[in-house]
Amino acid sequence: MDYKAISKETVGFLYQSHASIRKSGLDNKLVALVELRVSQLNGCAYCCSFHNTELRQMGFSQDALDKLPGWKHSKAFDHQQQLVLLWAEAITLMRDDLQPIREMLEQQFTQKEIVELTASISLMNALNRLRITLGEKD
Repeated sequence: MDYKAISKETVGFLYQSHASIRKSGLDNKLVALVELRVSQLNGCAYCCSFHNTELRQMGFSQDALDKLPGWKHSKAFDHQQQLVLLWAEAITLMRDDLQPIREMLEQQFTQKEIVELTASISLMNALNRLRITLGEKD
């Protein structure tokens, strides 16, 4: 189903939100990293491929990207990257420990950055679900 064409305005607003997040001042490498991790958790093949390519173009090594599913057991990611990955997983899986993770985020990021990061994770979950349930298989 061509859901983008069927609901141009609604889906268009989602993509406008994505563009806004990318212009928000939050490090786009962190945004793309959480977008890839969320897509991995949700199993969106198209988005995984897209964000893998994007991250390589941003300078991430293939070795680091290969280790992303096991990031908790890898030295490939710095503290800030680990923190946003933890937040992405907690939101995507709706874990019970959101508050302590948010408190850790508040030590590293501004309130605006936390809002933008959280919006990015939430939006990627929505886009993954649209693609998986209504899009063509890749």
